[in-house]
Amino acid sequence: MNPQAKLISISSLLLGTTITISSSHWMMAWTGLEINTLAILPLISNPHHPRAIEAATKYFLVQAAASTLLLFSSTTNALFTGQWDITQLTHATSCLLLTTAISIKLGLVPFH
Repeated sequence: MNPQAKLISISSLLLGTTITISSSHWMMAWTGLEINTLAILPLISNPHHPRAIEAATKYFLVQAAASTLLLFSSTTNALFTGQWDITQLTHATSCLLLTTAISIKLGLVPFH
């Protein structure tokens, strides 16, 4: 991989992580997670081998599904509580959907 491309990917990964950690709004947290997803894809598919491309495609599809679930969870929470703030997650369905989405994104045991 080109050193400049690798530097941009790693910088984007750090930027996405920083945005996600420092956000207090669901849309900013989602934006940071999507930046992380898009930054890690070139690093996964770096050796141009069919298995690496397949792994990157599978990773992208799973992460896109988890992002959709995260957006649905935050929208459901905003519908029932009127708040987009991360600290105001009080609706049970939204909390369950968010926990599932974050578990998928992290690759925890039943979702790996």
